[in-house]
Amino acid sequence: MINPFVKCGLAALLVLPLIATGAVAAEAGPADLAIARNLATMLQSARAVVSVNQDLINDPALGDKGLTGAAVLEKAIANYSKATGRDPNTIDPASYEGRLIQAQMDAVVEVMDANQSTINAKGVGFKGFIPATFTRLVAEAFEARVGEEASMKFTAPPVLIRNRKARPDTFEAAAIRDYLEAADWPKGQIYSAMVSEGGQERARIMVPEYYVPSCLTCHGAPAGELDITGYPKEGAHEGDLGGVISIGLIPQ
Repeated sequence: MINPFVKCGLAALLVLPLIATGAVAAEAGPADLAIARNLATMLQSARAVVSVNQDLINDPALGDKGLTGAAVLEKAIANYSKATGRDPNTIDPASYEGRLIQAQMDAVVEVMDANQSTINAKGVGFKGFIPATFTRLVAEAFEARVGEEASMKFTAPPVLIRNRKARPDTFEAAAIRDYLEAADWPKGQIYSAMVSEGGQERARIMVPEYYVPSCLTCHGAPAGELDITGYPKEGAHEGDLGGVISIGLIPQ
């Protein structure tokens, strides 16, 4: 029987096509925007692997799913290369972008390997290891690795937040409200701004993502009905803003 949760959750939004469009915002420099797009693409590329394997993960009859950190990273790299035309392993590892991309790939491996007992549990159907959970854990592992060099979070409009850890900060909430949710904001366009945080200039970059049909299993109609995770559905529609990859960088 097909699991009704396949690809649902805030993290199972529009995957690679958004980044491939190369939408550009005005206030961060081109180098910052390029790095942010590539980090977002890597996160989406890895999340896509978890998303398309939800039936496999939730198969109670099967033990080892073969979704080790190394296996998932290999597929993520293939997705990333297809979207960008570049193998991430060819990025100079000593460069700022190279250090961040490597930290992100290492975070993917760390999260998958740390959750093998959950993913491979026999006799258990829905594991709760959904794309949204994976995305949050990767972002947290990434930040633990890079320290003050960068930040990354998957957030959303406040009314859509299901996990308190994903709540938008003041900058993110304002950017979502005043720009990304505005009726005249070009769909898919990144919002960016240079801000001062702790006495240091930072490039804050917001990459919007939108609901696709598979997301509506858990986030669509009827509003208020409980989905498979136990949360009430939001009554969302295809194309609504469903989430944002929020990235902070040292300006380049």
